[in-house]
Amino acid sequence: MSSLDELRALLGEPVGREAHSRDWDEVEQYVGAALPSDFKAFLDAYGSGTVCGELAVFHPGGSSPLLERMRGIHRAFAEYRDSGVGSGDTEYVPYPFHPEPGGLISWGYDPSGDEHFFLPCTPDPDGWKVVTMVHEVGCETFDGPFSAFVLAFVRERLEVDRYHGIEPEALEYLEPEDLEELVAVGEIGPVRPSFEPF
Repeated sequence: MSSLDELRALLGEPVGREAHSRDWDEVEQYVGAALPSDFKAFLDAYGSGTVCGELAVFHPGGSSPLLERMRGIHRAFAEYRDSGVGSGDTEYVPYPFHPEPGGLISWGYDPSGDEHFFLPCTPDPDGWKVVTMVHEVGCETFDGPFSAFVLAFVRERLEVDRYHGIEPEALEYLEPEDLEELVAVGEIGPVRPSFEPF
């Protein structure tokens, strides 16, 4: 089973969307290359929205169009890199940003301040890696395609401790039935796989 198939099994079938290949034309013209096929297939199926309430992704035809967001993020990150902040510190910003040759290509973010990009490291977009600019920490590279990255993201949220998300100090003040109620309503513990359109 492919990563994309596993994601669909975890997230459920998408609500009916009408996607058009022409939606990607302007974005790919801006990027100067095709985008990874699993990325386009996922977005064409699900549209713009959040995975597990955290990972925001954007479709070209969505309410927050991908192309507008790409342009803004590329400009902001390039200005940040060129501003000399951390000048000489290539650990935090080791890559250029599109439209520079080999520049990172924005595709999404999460609420903790992490931005997610494609690293166009091969001529075949299906071989591109995912780079995350971790808020105020640095850069992490995921050695796999978009769908494998999102699948790992979902699995990570499924595999947390059942009391994840509650301060350790609070545990001593809560009764076991209170903790179980918080788990049952999804306020703490593993996150249920989901996709919420926006």
